[in-house]
Amino acid sequence: MYTERGDMFFVPERRRSRRRLSAIRARDVRAADLQEKPTKRVRLEKIFHDSRFGGLDEDGGSQANIAASGASHRTQRAPASKAISIGTTVSAMRLGLNLGYLVGSDDPHGQLRLAQHAEALGFAVVWAAEAYGSDSPTVLAWLAAQTSKIDVGSAVMQIPARTPAATAMTAASLDVLTGGRFRLGLGVSGPQVSEGWHGVRFDKPLARTREYLEVVSRALSRSTVSFQGEHYQLPLPDGPGKPLKLTIAPISEHIPVYLAAVGPKNLELAGELADGWLAIFYAPEFAPEQLERVRSGRALVGKSLDGFEVVPSVPLVAGADPRVCADEVRGYAALYIGGMGSREKNFYNALAVRMGYGETAAMVQDLYLGQRYRDAMAAVPFDFIDQTSLLGDRDRIADRFQMFAASGVTTCALVPHGGSVEEKLNALTMAAEALERSGVGS
Repeated sequence: MYTERGDMFFVPERRRSRRRLSAIRARDVRAADLQEKPTKRVRLEKIFHDSRFGGLDEDGGSQANIAASGASHRTQRAPASKAISIGTTVSAMRLGLNLGYLVGSDDPHGQLRLAQHAEALGFAVVWAAEAYGSDSPTVLAWLAAQTSKIDVGSAVMQIPARTPAATAMTAASLDVLTGGRFRLGLGVSGPQVSEGWHGVRFDKPLARTREYLEVVSRALSRSTVSFQGEHYQLPLPDGPGKPLKLTIAPISEHIPVYLAAVGPKNLELAGELADGWLAIFYAPEFAPEQLERVRSGRALVGKSLDGFEVVPSVPLVAGADPRVCADEVRGYAALYIGGMGSREKNFYNALAVRMGYGETAAMVQDLYLGQRYRDAMAAVPFDFIDQTSLLGDRDRIADRFQMFAASGVTTCALVPHGGSVEEKLNALTMAAEALERSGVGS
């Protein structure tokens, strides 16, 4: 059971009600209406189970970023413009699969079936996440042993969970064992997991990430590692340690490194130091503002966006009615906007504010932290879910693929939703057909 003590998760007593999430039809909920309605509670096992792919892995922004961007936390501004910067258009977008992490009694063989089906469909990569349950490297090694062509990537490996040297060892080992198919995605996690699970202070995440990436880079280059930073010192200055060199040689000349980023400063850091950006709640309509931050980081090292990977994880729900499809995503959206962090520090809520959903983001958070989970789910605007997901039939998803590619996405990592593995397999097949129909696939 997950419990809530401050910022963590709360699972109410199991209810015998079998009302499906689809009973909450997508609608805009006014605050006055919600205040008059009796509080209803919904089990969080399903919300957390369906919200597992982002994995508490994006960070680097703060509530201060809201003020910096000129948006008040409770001031609604117009939703993101639909204008897409032509300069970021991608003509050969690939598909990926994000499996998230295992929860509870999940059968890992279902994830294997999805990965193998994605490989058969020609997907470029399968990603696995971690929070405080299954770890991504173990899952990826298991998947890689039973596939042959598809890349495997961590989305993410948590920075506070491992020393940078341990991460370099894991990355090099996976690169060798997979025949050069490994992609290294990193993220600082959030204060609740960093301090509550790993026992690592969540202070100066940008500086910590910068040092971490530098040590990983030196180690993977097989240089003798000597580093004296604020957060990492190799070797320790007051002991018997000596500078060491990675003893295993990666197959790849360069293992691509991706950074999970939400806040503006972390987006710049991703552009400066990483080969790609792992995005969450990615809306093509809002992407120009985010990619401008990435572009600024690239400019610091004399690079453009050419060759830089933009990889959002995008919920996929196949069906005839997009609004009904959106109901499958409501639990995930409400958890992240409303409950993933504290009232003072929730990076996903701050992102929703920057995207133009200030008033509703505050409402969702108030409802969620007040344990009115069903109301919080209902309060998430359909437009927000629609912009950040792939909902509907083949033609509608093909149209959205065109928007994602035009905004700069290089690999669209799909998170299939469905009541069974078979439904998710069918959704992946439909998405592959939609990409072909869109004309923007590789």
